[in-house]
Amino acid sequence: MNARWAWIVIAWLAVAGLPAMAEPAGSPPGIAWDSLSPEQQQLLAKHAGDWSELPPGRQQAMARGAERWLAMNPEQQARARERWQRWQELPPKQRERIRERWSWFSDLPPAEQERLRDSWRRYQALPPERRQELRERWRQMTPAERERLMRERMQRRPMVAPPAPRRRP
Repeated sequence: MNARWAWIVIAWLAVAGLPAMAEPAGSPPGIAWDSLSPEQQQLLAKHAGDWSELPPGRQQAMARGAERWLAMNPEQQARARERWQRWQELPPKQRERIRERWSWFSDLPPAEQERLRDSWRRYQALPPERRQELRERWRQMTPAERERLMRERMQRRPMVAPPAPRRRP
């Protein structure tokens, strides 16, 4: 999977609103259906009947997502539809892995998030051949070699490690 696309999907999920967990005490109130703009109501029409039953966090995320959608030009909307379609086609385990990584990333301090974004931008700026070369090199490494490389990188520039892949039973 294209890693750039993964980050886009992750951002889309954050905006579109994954099902909210239990709302903590003192969380912001929900959004009344009538307070949504007519355009937002049209976009979210399938939720009109159960809007008041949605958790406040979910309501807010959906309202923000509708605002962002309405601010997009047709080309941006087409790209978003395409990304959403690709997300829907991902196997559930892969989606769960992306959600786990997004959760891990969201918990990082802002400075660490920015450092990782910068690293990603530098990687994306590499010529496609060099990126392919790096991916191949990584794939050909043994788990011990990968771990050694990560340890060396951590000594040069400490960072919080991403969640370990889940092992199959």
